[in-house]
Amino acid sequence: MLRFVMTRVGMALPTLLIVSVSVFVLIRLIPGDPAQLLLGDLADPAALEDMRRRMGLDQTWLQQFIIWFGHLLQGDLGQSISTGESVLNLVWSRFLVSAQVVVAAVLLAALVAVPAGIIAAWRQNSALDLVMVGAATLLVSIPTFWLGLLLLLFFGLKLSWLPVVGYVSFGQDARAAALYLIMPILTLFLHEIGVLMRMARASALEVLRLDYVTHARAKGLSERVVLMRHVFKNSFGPTWTLIGLVLGNLLGGIAVVETVFTIPGLGRLLVDSIYSRDYPVIQGCLLFVAVVYVVVNLVIDLLYPVFDPRVTAE
Repeated sequence: MLRFVMTRVGMALPTLLIVSVSVFVLIRLIPGDPAQLLLGDLADPAALEDMRRRMGLDQTWLQQFIIWFGHLLQGDLGQSISTGESVLNLVWSRFLVSAQVVVAAVLLAALVAVPAGIIAAWRQNSALDLVMVGAATLLVSIPTFWLGLLLLLFFGLKLSWLPVVGYVSFGQDARAAALYLIMPILTLFLHEIGVLMRMARASALEVLRLDYVTHARAKGLSERVVLMRHVFKNSFGPTWTLIGLVLGNLLGGIAVVETVFTIPGLGRLLVDSIYSRDYPVIQGCLLFVAVVYVVVNLVIDLLYPVFDPRVTAE
């Protein structure tokens, strides 16, 4: 197990290095001057030059990268150009907000989609299967921003059941915080349930056609036992992998949902930082997302043998 973990970590390090170089270069290809944005269009050339010098923008890209990467190895992501806050603290606080929405949505989606996908496979080509597959396809096809706007219009404006704009942390008011997070979680839940259900159904269909399932039925086992003991255990592996990919992807890619519901999460921080040309924050956000993606997939791989005994970490 230790050797497997060290191997995966060793494979992740070159990935993170490539990501850091790519992020650094791509950010500096974005049009616009951060110093100009901070000082305004009427700033005189001397003030602009002084601001660029203080921000380190007067140096070459190679010099800037060496300085930034040296601080990165020490755990220092720099300071925000716009607010002066520590990038690491800023990114971490916003990540915790995003994680509340993403983890809850993916967990609920998995709890509903996996059993539904297995049942749909068990009742293949029946009316129930057609309805579930059609619903899953429809949910996958609907853009999350449009689904979020529909929920806002229906539950927020028409019924007035849930707050429309704003965010409250659980430390301030747990009940209010839960109310503000219901619609963002529901938006991601409805979208991801379609993705996971289709995968669970496809995996279960493959297992249902295997000989040991026929043998289990021939021994007189009930359908419930066959589905739980033989189909679920042997078909959940691919779905588990997809859950990890979805979780890692959403943790760094829910900017649209956070913008629709005005949630101060990591995605919205990244978007705001791009508009303000806040290089340290953009670099910190993207690098943090890459690290989270690698860690999530490492955890998924380590837990794979728990769900599929045929797979070992050797």
